[in-house]
Amino acid sequence: MEDLDPFTISRQQLQKAAKVMNLDKQALEILSYPREILQVSIPVKMDSGEVKVFTGFRVHYNNARGPTKGGIRYYEKENLSEVMALSAWMTWKTALLDLPLGGAKGGIICNPKELSQGELERLSRGYIDAIADFIGPDKDIPAPDVYTNPQIMAWMMDEYEKVMRRSSPGVITGKPLAVGGSEGRGDATAKGGMYVLREAARSIGLDLSKAKVAVQGFGNAGQYAVKFATEMFGAKVVAVSDSTGGIYAKDGVNYEKLLEHKRKDGTVMNYDGSENISEEEVLEQDVDVLIPAAIEDQIRGDNASKIKAKIILELANGPTTPEADEILYKNNVLVLPDFLSNAGGVTVSYFEWVQNVTGDYWDEETVYSKLDKKMTAATRSVLETSKRYEVDPRTAAYIIAVKKVADAMKARGWY
Repeated sequence: MEDLDPFTISRQQLQKAAKVMNLDKQALEILSYPREILQVSIPVKMDSGEVKVFTGFRVHYNNARGPTKGGIRYYEKENLSEVMALSAWMTWKTALLDLPLGGAKGGIICNPKELSQGELERLSRGYIDAIADFIGPDKDIPAPDVYTNPQIMAWMMDEYEKVMRRSSPGVITGKPLAVGGSEGRGDATAKGGMYVLREAARSIGLDLSKAKVAVQGFGNAGQYAVKFATEMFGAKVVAVSDSTGGIYAKDGVNYEKLLEHKRKDGTVMNYDGSENISEEEVLEQDVDVLIPAAIEDQIRGDNASKIKAKIILELANGPTTPEADEILYKNNVLVLPDFLSNAGGVTVSYFEWVQNVTGDYWDEETVYSKLDKKMTAATRSVLETSKRYEVDPRTAAYIIAVKKVADAMKARGWY
């Protein structure tokens, strides 16, 4: 049975790349552990009048290349191993995209769907009160992640400014436009992924205008993936799932109609002109491109051989396990790894931070143009490195990112 502990997986991936690139043992030792871990208890007064204590985390993985950066997720199954793994992946992600940042991650164990707006706000402010000394625009810059959003980021920025008694819009990204957010941030993860997909399809001679696509997950990244795959390339999205189940529509789905259906019924299932299928079946459809945009460990050793797609674009974090990676590579499936594919979010978050710090704000066209340039360069670099070392794209992405972080640590005299 595979060990699906997220941090164990992240270390296995690092060790695999370190072996191929002959990484200095001292550098590997430093890179195998997070630099700092903070765990906090957050007492929140609930609407009922009772006080409930929530557990929160913030992990700084590595800051050799600059202030750490990474999202905050509100999730009832959140745990420290996952936050540590995500902070490591953020370190590689920022390095791969050549952003002058390190990696971090945060989370609170909670079910936000069970909390009122007032409880959510008190929880968000309480978390910032607890970690205020651990973050800052030149130290660690949080952002939204699973079940957090621009409104929560605005509360958090406001609370940080109250605690510090100064204006500090660059402390957090993914904010609403009204308080220093960036144009293009809302759909940046999926948009960046599409630039990666475009380059990868070219590299294997796949015509995306004739491609069939399956999308697992219909949250922010999944919804925009459905929209952009059709709008940008003319591809046909034939299968989609959310946490309730999936659908197959042989003539393709209409993004606007599917979104409206989901808003009305709370599920993608029973969409007009489709048949209901399981979430697992969405992964196994006969399509050209599969986009996992849900949660970790969806493509595993027990189902990887059933994947029929030519390209897997990982918009979710960690959707493919190491055992599945090996099977897919042998089967000539081009897996575009998460910390390349979904790096559009952190790249535009970086742009937002630059705009906040400089006070110079850009229009959407400028943001997309800069994003395209970054994602395209990173994708080409990964595909070239994959060929040069004869390794899968994930290992290639690690080789590029780990070298950049190790070089920064060496220059600083850490080893």
